[in-house]
Amino acid sequence: MVAEEKQTVIGWDIGGAHLKMARTDNGQITHARTVKAPMWLGLDQVRDALDQFRPLFQGNPIHVFTMTGELSDGFPSRDAGVRHILDFVKAEFGDDLQVYGGRAGFVNLSDAYDLGPDIASANWHATAALSARIKGEGLFVDMGSTTTDILAFENGRLCNAGYSDAERLLTGELVYTGFTRSALIGIAERVPVRGTMTPLMNEYFANTADLGRILATLDEADDQYPAADRRAKSRDGSIGRIARMVGRDGTDLSEGEWIDVARWFSEHQLRMIHDGAFRVCGNATLSPVAPVVGAGIGRPQIMQLAKRLERPYIDFGTLIPAASNEIRDQASKAAPAAAVALLWSKS
Repeated sequence: MVAEEKQTVIGWDIGGAHLKMARTDNGQITHARTVKAPMWLGLDQVRDALDQFRPLFQGNPIHVFTMTGELSDGFPSRDAGVRHILDFVKAEFGDDLQVYGGRAGFVNLSDAYDLGPDIASANWHATAALSARIKGEGLFVDMGSTTTDILAFENGRLCNAGYSDAERLLTGELVYTGFTRSALIGIAERVPVRGTMTPLMNEYFANTADLGRILATLDEADDQYPAADRRAKSRDGSIGRIARMVGRDGTDLSEGEWIDVARWFSEHQLRMIHDGAFRVCGNATLSPVAPVVGAGIGRPQIMQLAKRLERPYIDFGTLIPAASNEIRDQASKAAPAAAVALLWSKS
């Protein structure tokens, strides 16, 4: 069943906006962290983020990688992005490493160059596959800063209908909305203001981090990028940004009214995810008591989703071995990195 566990494995998820890391020692997560790394500004940004983790490299750990950063507009194509990122990890870590190929499993670096379609954005596969191995049946939902992955699993196996991002957008398994970096204009075209459905300005004046800040569901440590207007990341600042979306100033309405506007946006975003979850569940044969397994920084929304679906909620962090509750929480936020580390350590 489970082979002898490797002593130290470090899992990496190289994203377009963040670098995620999780270290396992003897099969237990001992460190996990997410760091800002704007891939679109170049791989030097990822290298700078990586420097923050180098003290953890002692002891010759095994490094295991997954990625989504190949989608960055800094690359001419996804395949070119995969190859550039593989070149980057080779330069930083050498040849002795493993790459997660999703449906292809773990592969050596030399073999990874020919498996671009399997490797590209396969991080969702790792976390959902680990959840399936542990829980057997359920709906895995990972809400990050910009996207939400929704996967059903039964009998310890994924039953996904799509694989590539393009396919998963069509099946509802990928919903392009996130907890901090999504523009509000991507959630709705109109919002009720004092009872009138008001068109939104088609500008990046505010994002979903502003919603979480106003509604007190945001951990500020999870919002690592500047606000849309690069001004104060405070409740008043967020109200001012949302007000600008409807051509107003924050003083035009009461604080309670702006809270209602933020609550409407959050509810509308939840509906988008709920629609995807309905489609995914409709393609599976999950029992009514199969749980929702939530991961990512958007777990407050996923908890609400579980209530809507009338299913029990289980935090991904509670499924994995971790040295402390704080590390468990950070590992859930960096779930793909934790998943590839644990999958490899138990392979």
